[in-house]
Amino acid sequence: MNILNRKTLVVFFSVIVGVVVGLVLASNFSWTNSGLANNQIAQTTYTSTSSAQPINSDLESTSRAFVEIAKRVTPTVVSITSEKTVKVNSPFSNFFNNDDFFRRFFPEQGDEREFTQRGLGSGVIISPDGYILTNYHVVKDADAVNVVIDRKEYDAQIVGSDPATDIAVIKIDAKNLPAAAIGDSDNLEVGELVLAIGSPFDLRLQHTVTSGIISAKGRALNIGGELTYQDFIQTDAAINPGNSGGALVNIHGELIGINTAIYAGNTGGNIGIGFAIPINLAKRVKDDLITHGKVYRGYLGVWIATPDAELSEALKLKDDRGAVVNEVAKGSPADRAGLRKYDVIIEVEGKQVDDSQMLTNLIASYNPGATVNLKVIRDGKTRDVSVKLDERQEESAKRPQISQNESSSLDKLGLEVSTLSRRLQEQYNYEGETGVVVTGVRAGSPAEEKGFAAGDLIKEVNRQSITSVREFEKIVDATKAGDIVLFQVLRGNRNIFIAMRAPKL
Repeated sequence: MNILNRKTLVVFFSVIVGVVVGLVLASNFSWTNSGLANNQIAQTTYTSTSSAQPINSDLESTSRAFVEIAKRVTPTVVSITSEKTVKVNSPFSNFFNNDDFFRRFFPEQGDEREFTQRGLGSGVIISPDGYILTNYHVVKDADAVNVVIDRKEYDAQIVGSDPATDIAVIKIDAKNLPAAAIGDSDNLEVGELVLAIGSPFDLRLQHTVTSGIISAKGRALNIGGELTYQDFIQTDAAINPGNSGGALVNIHGELIGINTAIYAGNTGGNIGIGFAIPINLAKRVKDDLITHGKVYRGYLGVWIATPDAELSEALKLKDDRGAVVNEVAKGSPADRAGLRKYDVIIEVEGKQVDDSQMLTNLIASYNPGATVNLKVIRDGKTRDVSVKLDERQEESAKRPQISQNESSSLDKLGLEVSTLSRRLQEQYNYEGETGVVVTGVRAGSPAEEKGFAAGDLIKEVNRQSITSVREFEKIVDATKAGDIVLFQVLRGNRNIFIAMRAPKL
């Protein structure tokens, strides 16, 4: 075969091979690795399902549940606007008031000016006849309170408020309103899904719904002020200014909290840390405010703290739980029951006390006059103590007077006295007199029953003149139980006699 024929043959075979390869590529025949084919199949499958019907899933069911909850609860959440008049002195008042020349030409510049301060918050309708639950700070010091429902405005009256829990109840004149279903906040668990509904920032943002979970329970904010009872639910559902008083609801559409505060850090806005008052606490406060116009709480009479690791070791405690008694108020239920300094209260009616705030909340949840059983650790040993609670008064929140002598009959009389000093002489107009001044009378005590009052000057006990508290206590302590004690009392400018039977020690 000559050279020409060989070239012709090579060209012929090249053409044949090219045709075959072209046919393979044109027919999409996969002679490559299986991965490429699988990718092609996967891509084809993905494209083919893009127009199929939506797939039902648990997420879709959850989404629909949130929609239904929002539809049910949103009508029960209202916007609240408040107005109060604020008086402010002119910044030039001192200048103009002290200069007669300028007062003649600018008589109004030194006057006090009045401004109207407006606030915005939220509330939750809790009864068809117009009772609404909100925060105390939403309506605090307001001269006028208005409620907006479906763009209709109502004048509202403040039924009662409780600064200690930041709860208030207001009422509007309306009937057949949608009311929120009340849940049970004691059964909440961390991780549960929740919705927050309110009016953040502006009336134009009414019925804003946000979602999240319960991040924690039993939070105390330690922000001081008037807030005493703190048992907050923490949530990451977005809560912003204006949401205060709004609803926090569970996946059943039940009201389980009243939104009240945010932790804003340095941003001034929501960062995913919001707080709500548990509905069980709010409900008890609400019932008292509607029925009595005030809240009745049990009072124990102890100054307490939460133990740290070192104190727990010193007091022979197994852990850091409980509330350590730092002081006992003289004549208080705790004093009468025999509680002492260094006692650690670990249970109330069988419920474990985690810290001092929890003890405060638990005692306040009982009505005055209730008898509660405490479990106490004293010197490493556990004992049971039964206490009959008094009613907590506003002054009870102040630092209690310490019982220096637990067996003193002065305590049993229910009297608090001070030696008549020069300052007290001037205060009560007792110049030239001697004796002891009554500075306090315990509620329900023998002294109160006999009519003792603050400001009384006790000059004699059993016809013996006294000049100091020590002399007073010496005579009273020497009196046997059941004997009559005779007091000569100067009240104003009149002497009176009060006789009292000495109580048992």
